[in-house]
Amino acid sequence: MANPKKTAPAYRCTECGWTAVKWVGRCSECQQWGTVVEVGAAAGPRTQATAVTTRARPIGDVPSSESARHPTMVTEFDRVLGGGLVAGAAVLLAGEPGVGKSTLLLEVAARAAREGTDVLYISGEESAGQVRLRAERMGALERRLKLAAETDLGVVLAHLAVEAPGLVIIDSIQTIASASIEGSAGGVSQVREVAAALTQAAKISGVPMVLVGHVTKDGSVAGPRLVEHLVDVVCQFEGDAHSPLRLLRALKNRFGSVDEVGCFQLVEAGIEEVPDPSGLFLSQTGEPIAGTCATITIDGRRALPAEIQALVAPSALSNPRRATSGLDSARVAMMLAVLHRRVGVALVTDDVYVSTVGGAKVAEPAADLALALALASARADRPVRKGYIAIGEVALSGAVRPVSAIGTRLSEAARLGFTHAIVPPGIDAAAREVVAGRMTVITVETLAEAVRAGVTPAQ
Repeated sequence: MANPKKTAPAYRCTECGWTAVKWVGRCSECQQWGTVVEVGAAAGPRTQATAVTTRARPIGDVPSSESARHPTMVTEFDRVLGGGLVAGAAVLLAGEPGVGKSTLLLEVAARAAREGTDVLYISGEESAGQVRLRAERMGALERRLKLAAETDLGVVLAHLAVEAPGLVIIDSIQTIASASIEGSAGGVSQVREVAAALTQAAKISGVPMVLVGHVTKDGSVAGPRLVEHLVDVVCQFEGDAHSPLRLLRALKNRFGSVDEVGCFQLVEAGIEEVPDPSGLFLSQTGEPIAGTCATITIDGRRALPAEIQALVAPSALSNPRRATSGLDSARVAMMLAVLHRRVGVALVTDDVYVSTVGGAKVAEPAADLALALALASARADRPVRKGYIAIGEVALSGAVRPVSAIGTRLSEAARLGFTHAIVPPGIDAAAREVVAGRMTVITVETLAEAVRAGVTPAQ
């Protein structure tokens, strides 16, 4: 009698349930590393109960000093953290190469040391001499700022025990390796072990720790997803290579909101805070120019101005050009169609170029009305009225739809000196009260009304 065919063992992902006939290091469904395990594998020995080292206590008896915040003296960084670093907190700062992560953290370390905090800066990517050169250029040579160039996890932990600092910065976890784990530095197992060990050290010592992390080509944090679960705060540092502006935002924050955005600007001497970035996104022309319209966008909970510029020129091509910078090309194409069909502004035979000022990225629908007015203004070669700003979403029917946080947007527009705002209908009394006496609010129901109200009439 023939032997029955042997069934291959099955493997299952513990994150999403995906199954495979053989083991793989990365789940093909959820793209997580190290989550595929054998189904029915023999369980290891059960963990036995041990002696309790610290008795549980009522939550009200836990001293509030254990969760006190310590400002880093970098206001924009503290804004994103929720007021400062919490004792024992582990913060992961991720960003693309060259965006300025090390420069930002060296500024944070210098200011903390200047205020009397002992700071330990562990550099795994650069030598101590290279970091000193940057610190000298930034004016960050402080006695309380101690520097070590190490890549071995055991040595890093020894430095923490010997120096007993008040703040630790690790640059970066992908360059630190543990001798007890197989694989090279930056591998999945190594990153997992390094992140777990450093986070545990921060919790035990009560010292806040900032870890620098790399990102993948799609912009997500490199390494296993477990790293983001281990740390308390995950921050993303981002910016355009062609613009000095840098934005810091929290993707996860156990101690505060993830709605705040910090603004910085790279300069010759390092990095500077930009508490009011309005001037970076608005042109400084004295008189209105055809094809330009301003709006207010919401990034997190922060209201930021954006200026949209459009240029329309007769095309010599059978297929006119459509070029965009800082805006979604599909959104621009939709506005061109709505203007043609609902307002009668025909641009089918013209080259159209649309851009934002200062390298700003505008993605929310609230910028539709400003985009449409900029296109209509450019086509008519007549500027938008001086002091006017447009806020609203435009539907395919040509109707102007309400947007969120209209009161916040109007308040920021009034602060910047705009005198008239073209907005959707249905503005509540509270939003009008915010700008009462400072700005005239003009409500429009259709895009055609907005064009008539905003674009300067022909002479």
